[in-house]
Amino acid sequence: MSSTFVLTALLLGPSAAETTDPPPVDRLSLPPGFTLSLFSAAVPGARSLARGADGTLYVGTRQESVYAVQDTDGDHVADRVVVIAEGLNMPNGVAVQGEDLYVAEVGRILRWKGIAKKLSRPGKPEVVTDRYPEDRHHGWKFIAFGPDGKLYVPVGAPCNICDPDEPYAALTRINPNGGDFEIVARGIRNTVGFDWRPGTKEIWFTDNGRDHLGDTKPPCELNRITEVGQHFGYPYCHGGDIPDPEFGKKRKCSEFRPPARRLVAHAAPVGMRFYTGKSFPSKYQGRIFVAEHGSWNRSRKVGYRVMTASVDTAGQVVAYEPFISGWLDEEAQQAWGRPVDVLVMPDGALLVSDDRAGAIYRVHHAGT
Repeated sequence: MSSTFVLTALLLGPSAAETTDPPPVDRLSLPPGFTLSLFSAAVPGARSLARGADGTLYVGTRQESVYAVQDTDGDHVADRVVVIAEGLNMPNGVAVQGEDLYVAEVGRILRWKGIAKKLSRPGKPEVVTDRYPEDRHHGWKFIAFGPDGKLYVPVGAPCNICDPDEPYAALTRINPNGGDFEIVARGIRNTVGFDWRPGTKEIWFTDNGRDHLGDTKPPCELNRITEVGQHFGYPYCHGGDIPDPEFGKKRKCSEFRPPARRLVAHAAPVGMRFYTGKSFPSKYQGRIFVAEHGSWNRSRKVGYRVMTASVDTAGQVVAYEPFISGWLDEEAQQAWGRPVDVLVMPDGALLVSDDRAGAIYRVHHAGT
């Protein structure tokens, strides 16, 4: 697919956006002591987030553009947005290694070397690999570098429910140069967010459950990979113990690894990160923050919020509760925003992207 790499740099105030009004952040509710502000409202379709060593925030989209967002005066409000590239094929995933930016399209991984020094003239990227499938159904990807220095890349199922060949419905990893392709885990319908639990090699990831089995099943999932090769059930088993009506007779649920936590059906959990900052109160240290993008096919909408999951020393999820809500008007059943990704900043603040409002929010604690 052809793409255009542009040289556009926009100087934008905190409320600048393609819409006429800034997002109504006053409608969002947080626990006492926390404050949410608008970091930028000028990133249309903002989804995956990655931060460079110089503080530049890179933002992927499920449309065709990738952005670099900067707060040049340190006031916690973005004042510069650079369009790095246009014409890409759903460049959802962004990751930074050293001075290089990696971007995941549907079927390939791109790399801009030394991107921070040439934001205004990014040039044409290298193709790291083009071996990934071209299916657009669940083809958008979240990517991240692991503690092992490898790039982790999911491949969603090319359908709602089917029994696809590899590498579909799996989490893969490659070397930074594209070599040594390996499948890390299988039976994953569509993960758009994962992170490594600090102090361990465990990968935790969200997974979106299948559609068209009703409002309340199967559950979406929060999962935990403890060793390479584990299988999480799709398409045979959902939520740990729910056989699929079409494929469930082929294999038993007991063959697969159950979820660490069942989540609300159709809430669409996507971005997730362990909180590694120090500025939030101690009860939030080590918690997982999960962005629930929100349902599209349920009689009463659910999701449209950011949740926190508390994990004990044994790796058990002992609590799962709301942290930010208000994007969904429950009575009117209308949502003005949809959270996608979360990112912990060096000062301990939490950034949250919103692809419907084209915004990025900043959450900090009043004590800091």
